[in-house]
Amino acid sequence: MAKVYVKKLSATLMDAITDKDPLVQEQVYSALCVLGESQPEQTLNACQEHLRQHEKLAHPHRTMILKAMEAVVSSHLSRLDQSTAKAVILLASSEMTKVKELVSDWQQAASSVLVAVGRRFINEVMEELLGKFVPGVLPHCIVVQTFASLSVANVFGTVPFLTSILSTMLPMLGLAKNDTLKAVFCCALQRFSESTLEYLANLDQAPDPTVRRDAFSSDIFSAYEVLFTRWLQSREAKLRLAVVQALGPMSHLLPNEKLEEQLPKLIPGILSLYKKHSEAFHVSKSLGQILEASVSVGSRTLEIQLDALLAALHAQICMPVELSSPLVVNNQKEVLRCFTVLACCSPDRLLAFLLPKLDTSHERVRVGTLQVVRHVINSAATQMEAKKPFILSSMRLPLLDTNNKVTWMGQLEPHLICCIACGQDCPARLPALGWEAQVKRAVVQVISAMAHHGYLEQPGGRAMVEYIVQQCALVPELEQPEKMGPDSEDPNTDSVRSISVSTLFLISATVDRMDDVLWPYLLEFLTPVQFTQALSPLCRSLVHLALKRQEAGTDAFLIPYDSNVNLPSPYAITTRLLVVSASPYLGDGRGAASLRLLSVLHHDIHPSLGQCWGTAIRLLVEHLDEHTKETLSQKEWEEKLLMFLRDTLAVISDNTWICQLSLEMCKQLPCYNAAPQEKTFLYKCIGSTLGATSSKDVVRKHLQELLETARFQEETEREGLASCFGICAISHLDDTLAQLTDFVKSDTFRKSIGIFSIFKDRNESEVEKVKSALILCYGHVAAQAPRELVLARVESDILRNIFQYFYTKDPTLKLCLVQSVCMVSQAVCSSPQASTFHFAQKAELMARMMELIRAEPLDSLRTPLRKKAMAACTYLVSLEPALEEQMRADVVHSCLHSVLALPPEHDGEGSSSQESLHLDTVRSLEDLLTGLLHRNMTPQGLQVMVEHLVPWIKSPRGHERERALGLSASLLHYFLEHLHVSALVPFHNLGLLVGLFSPRCADMWPTTRQEAVGCVHSLLYLQLGYEGFARDYRDDVAERLLTLRDGLAHPDPTILFHTCHSIGQIIGKRLPPDQLIGLLLTLFEGLEDPDKNCSRAAAVMISCLLKERGPLLLEKVPEIMNVLRSKLQEPPEEHVLRTAQHSVYLLASQHCAAVVASLLGSPLPFDSHTCTLWRALAVAPSLTAQVLGLLLEKMGRDIPFKESRPFLLSSTPERVATVLPLAATCALLEVMSAPASGPAVLELYPELFAALLLRIGCSMGIQLPRNLQAKERRGPGSTAPARALEPCSLAVDALQTMLRRAGSEDVVQLMGQEGGWELLRTSEGHEEGVAQLASAMAKHAGPRLPLVMRTLVSTQNNIYEAQRVTSTAFFAELLCSNVVNDLLLLESLLDHLTARQKDTSARVRRLVLRGLANAMAGSPDQVRTHGLRLLTAMLGGLDDTDEPHGLVALEAMEGLARLLALLEPTELHSVLLHVAIRVRPFFDSEKTELRRASFSLFGHLNQACHGNCEDAFLEQTLSGLTPLLLHLQDPQARVVSACRFALCMCGPNLECEELAAAFQKHLQEGRILHVGEFLNAASKCLMHHFPDVLGRLLSTSLFYFKSSWEGVRAAAPMLIGFLVLHAEPEQAPQVDLEQLIAALQLLLKDPAPMVRMRAAETLGRLVKFV
Repeated sequence: MAKVYVKKLSATLMDAITDKDPLVQEQVYSALCVLGESQPEQTLNACQEHLRQHEKLAHPHRTMILKAMEAVVSSHLSRLDQSTAKAVILLASSEMTKVKELVSDWQQAASSVLVAVGRRFINEVMEELLGKFVPGVLPHCIVVQTFASLSVANVFGTVPFLTSILSTMLPMLGLAKNDTLKAVFCCALQRFSESTLEYLANLDQAPDPTVRRDAFSSDIFSAYEVLFTRWLQSREAKLRLAVVQALGPMSHLLPNEKLEEQLPKLIPGILSLYKKHSEAFHVSKSLGQILEASVSVGSRTLEIQLDALLAALHAQICMPVELSSPLVVNNQKEVLRCFTVLACCSPDRLLAFLLPKLDTSHERVRVGTLQVVRHVINSAATQMEAKKPFILSSMRLPLLDTNNKVTWMGQLEPHLICCIACGQDCPARLPALGWEAQVKRAVVQVISAMAHHGYLEQPGGRAMVEYIVQQCALVPELEQPEKMGPDSEDPNTDSVRSISVSTLFLISATVDRMDDVLWPYLLEFLTPVQFTQALSPLCRSLVHLALKRQEAGTDAFLIPYDSNVNLPSPYAITTRLLVVSASPYLGDGRGAASLRLLSVLHHDIHPSLGQCWGTAIRLLVEHLDEHTKETLSQKEWEEKLLMFLRDTLAVISDNTWICQLSLEMCKQLPCYNAAPQEKTFLYKCIGSTLGATSSKDVVRKHLQELLETARFQEETEREGLASCFGICAISHLDDTLAQLTDFVKSDTFRKSIGIFSIFKDRNESEVEKVKSALILCYGHVAAQAPRELVLARVESDILRNIFQYFYTKDPTLKLCLVQSVCMVSQAVCSSPQASTFHFAQKAELMARMMELIRAEPLDSLRTPLRKKAMAACTYLVSLEPALEEQMRADVVHSCLHSVLALPPEHDGEGSSSQESLHLDTVRSLEDLLTGLLHRNMTPQGLQVMVEHLVPWIKSPRGHERERALGLSASLLHYFLEHLHVSALVPFHNLGLLVGLFSPRCADMWPTTRQEAVGCVHSLLYLQLGYEGFARDYRDDVAERLLTLRDGLAHPDPTILFHTCHSIGQIIGKRLPPDQLIGLLLTLFEGLEDPDKNCSRAAAVMISCLLKERGPLLLEKVPEIMNVLRSKLQEPPEEHVLRTAQHSVYLLASQHCAAVVASLLGSPLPFDSHTCTLWRALAVAPSLTAQVLGLLLEKMGRDIPFKESRPFLLSSTPERVATVLPLAATCALLEVMSAPASGPAVLELYPELFAALLLRIGCSMGIQLPRNLQAKERRGPGSTAPARALEPCSLAVDALQTMLRRAGSEDVVQLMGQEGGWELLRTSEGHEEGVAQLASAMAKHAGPRLPLVMRTLVSTQNNIYEAQRVTSTAFFAELLCSNVVNDLLLLESLLDHLTARQKDTSARVRRLVLRGLANAMAGSPDQVRTHGLRLLTAMLGGLDDTDEPHGLVALEAMEGLARLLALLEPTELHSVLLHVAIRVRPFFDSEKTELRRASFSLFGHLNQACHGNCEDAFLEQTLSGLTPLLLHLQDPQARVVSACRFALCMCGPNLECEELAAAFQKHLQEGRILHVGEFLNAASKCLMHHFPDVLGRLLSTSLFYFKSSWEGVRAAAPMLIGFLVLHAEPEQAPQVDLEQLIAALQLLLKDPAPMVRMRAAETLGRLVKFV
């Protein structure tokens, strides 16, 4: 019987192997393997039988079965008996040769079966194969291929048969005509040779150690003759490759004399294949094997073939390499392997061939040659030892001829040379390097190999080191090719420079023998400018070498100057390393590297520097480590370096040494012409060095040379030269001034001007540059010179020379003039004698500055001339004598006009620097104005300054107002900070100033608003100061302004004018009475301000002042209000609207009904003015109550809608809203929106709430009358409506407003947070919205509910279903809350709801059940009192058949789930089984919610039954397990969640702790459910504890094979599979195997691939019951 079922299962699975889905095929294959795991022999027999019975089965499917057989054989080879093995061998042999054509997958699968069996049964397999390998008859290709595979899989078993196989095969070689068969023979010979070689190499492990190479040599030679002489000449490329792959290993088995004899033909034949095959890997590999074989036998013939070999191999190594192609990369490796063989046997011939090729102009040839040279240096080091001089001399050619950037200087553009010299980035590009870069890379790699093998210690080795340094000096951006050619290497490989840098450090740090080569030779590369980019790697290597020498205990002096005349001097090293450190992050961080090298060489620089530099350099390097290029302050860093230099010179204190250093610095100046930043710093270093020397002649000489050689056309050069003179003047003021004077008088200066004058077009610009430099020098000298000396020389020696250059049009000269005047003025001001100094030339200097400022264009700010000129004026203003009044006014007017009239700044390119320049210019103007104010610190002086700013404060251009207010704030703040009141005097112009600034608190520009508040704040404190309060006194009222100012940055309009009102209140409280009139007059003028915001702010402040201080103006109020009312028809202003509201209030107090009737007659929708008037009626509570009562009456009197049919044949009538209730709703909304309506709304709370709630219920889905629809489509007219006219939304808004006004804000907020208001507006979400409203009311407005409920109950018999639904939904949700119990409303609500159980509306009946269920949550302690009543209602709902969609039953199930936990067990006993049976039909309902509710209720039934479960109910639980388990794959997540809950509840009732634990573990909340893992665990427990239910579980699962849900259908066979997996053999009688197999067979035809996969998987497991 077992064989029958195994056969049937196997047949079923193999029938399914034809499935179109590859995943299903793979699962069938896995199932067959599972069958084979249990019953390998029977499975193999079944597979054999199936294949024999289905001869027409397509070969892809036969292939899959054969693969399964191979897997079974491989896994259970040791368990197979010989008979089965023979049967498998026969079947595989038959399948393998069934057709003569080559069907690779099928025949390969059969061959693999034979190979798998052959690992143990080699004799039987060989017997079968040899039977198909008949002498004289060409065999099937796959037979030969199987021989080959066997020789690899079982070397020791196959080699003894090779003699026989070869003897049969050799005659066949001549008979083979088909190229495919020939290729297979070649492959077999290759494998046979490889196996033989392996056998011979492991004779100690071989079964027959007597086997010798000679036993195969003759046969292999015979095969060789056929392959080489005949087949290698084939036109078929694949065959040639197969031949050449075979010849390689075969060459090792050829007789020695035959190999020697064949080499003259063999090697050329192999080499010729290079021309025939683009992918040469196999050719190169075979050639390498042949060369190894020939070398191993000591062949002399190889010498004859050497030239051809070298030429062919060299051509291969020069081929471009595509790294993406593994074959190409491997070919390179094999070619290099060939070169290694040749290098070991003929090193002289190899080098004689290779090294001349380094002189070729072909870049590819160079790259390939260099690769070979590097390889043989590393792989044949012994043979190359004596060839070092020859190789070194040959390497000079690529060094001299290889183009690199260092030797390109003459061909580069000047700006590129600049870039290279300074080591900075440059946007220009050198020509694309392509193969040139690869040549350089290869040269560097060869040099690296040479360094490791001692080549660079030979004569000529230094040239190699220099080449490495040259490559390190390449600029990274320039040495990268723009576009790699199609035949270039991978562009992602390391660049030439990065490889060179790594190589230099590597040979410095790891190759000890290189120390004497590199030290001190590398020092020679420090100072030449062309090696600037290499400084970082050079310094790192030098530091490492120096430290090694120090550790080795060499002399204190590391640099042997006596034996190396080319080494740079200590002065040159110090200058070079210090200057390049000024740009510390360029060139891979050359600053830190240079400083570390200086630290190491301190003793060679000067013996006394050790302690000083050890600390100073460490601190400098730490500073660099703490910063980045972006965060480092360049100015601060340069100052640190200059301080380091000054400290160094102070420690050395050797005038001769210092003079030598200054001389070296001057010599190096031209080297930095292309690096302006470094050159400027070098100028500062020269100034510091000259300042430290005591030789005046040296100072004068160097200063003269600097002036004569300076490049005046460069701005940075002029700045650097001036800085040098300024620093030098600290110690040598007289000599510096004298040298400047001598230069002006010298022939050099006149000659330069004369030369410039020859070229008329260049005269005006270039001559001015020289003058600019001189003027800057004077300025820096004045700024740096000792303060006690500068006053005596400022007018006679400095300004006298500056004044003669003022009359110029050159912008550069103008800037230098202004800058120098500024520095001179600052120097004078900072002098201790400045207060007594009478500056005679002050007025003239001021006039010159004003001329320059007025000449600046007003349309842009391009230069810092304004800023510097105003800064100079600021210093000059403070000096004596004082300016005349007119001069002061001109200065203020000119500067204000020059700065405030500039256009606003725009974002864009360069906007950051432009913004910075603008801010600095405004700051200079601010300093100037405060300086002028300081000379007249009186209210009148302040008034004068402000009057200058008034036109700008009231400018129509916002940016001008912003700047003017900022300046005003600064002036007031300065005045306040420097206020000194000697007597109590009035601040007589306070009102005028406050009136000027306060309306600006509402300016359209946020900054202007804040500045205006600051001005008012300062003015109030000025008044307090004049009243006698101390300066540190803080007034609480005035301080509120600062709080208000912070809120003005980005306020909305309402906040803005509320702030203005607050500001008005503050002003009113602190303004003296005598200033009120002036303030009011100024504010009335402000009403005409073109800025509407400021106009409105003036109105707000006028109103506020009148309320605060208005007794004197009280009679004016009616007149003011009338004016505002008359302007109501114009664009409404805020104060006009307030007046209109007040008027309406007075009128309505006398004629309430008429006003309400009149306003209700206004056209719908109400415009904004009408809404404003409605809101005005809420001023007094008594009036508001009357209005609300009238509106409720109007809304309830008329019907809410009318039904009409738009077309005669319309199936449903259209509901149209009636106008009067709609207008009353709008009016209620507007009245209640006024905050003052709160008391009246509270009084009418129940009536308003009930009316508006029912209004919402009957407003859903109703439309506007057609006339109003047309008006809505036309859009707003001249006066826009306040709200959209939508009936339901209006009612919802009115209810929200009513609740807010009645103090139920929490209800509104809770509804808003939960989206309840939006739900109320929609038909779909209306019930949920009403429920949320009831819940919010119960939570936050419980005391209001009795009256609200009484009002709503009276409407329950309403004829409108919508209103009944709304009220029932409200009552139903109220029962959720315990508040109904606290308010004694429970009984009445239950009575009311049960009375509506027979309502004609199914919606009402459903809501009744929901309400009764809610009572269980809201009043659980009362449930048992009403338990029977509730249970009866729920059971009745389960049987409600009038509702076709099952929604009433759904509500009943939800209610029962709640009720079960609250009733006594005795009450439940009679209904549990009934409910369990009644709920089962819903398990497989098509409706998601019904399935979810039924599963959930089933879980609650089990929960209620815990500990007291009867057998009948236990049976129901067991019966329900299968649906629950399978619906874990339900497509709906909520259903899955319910199933998880139900299963967890079923666990305890099953009285199986292991199963309950499995349920809890896998189904706990939040855990991701792995269904397969869970079903496996559950099935294991079920079969262990409930073995008798297997049949029932299987039959129930079979029912779900027809489920409409794919996931459930897939889960059903999976569950069956796991049940079978864990079932015991004793349970087999419960299983109807026939039925199960038949059902699974049908399932294998399911349209879903996943279902078919699970069915196949389960079929494989059924073997357990076989």
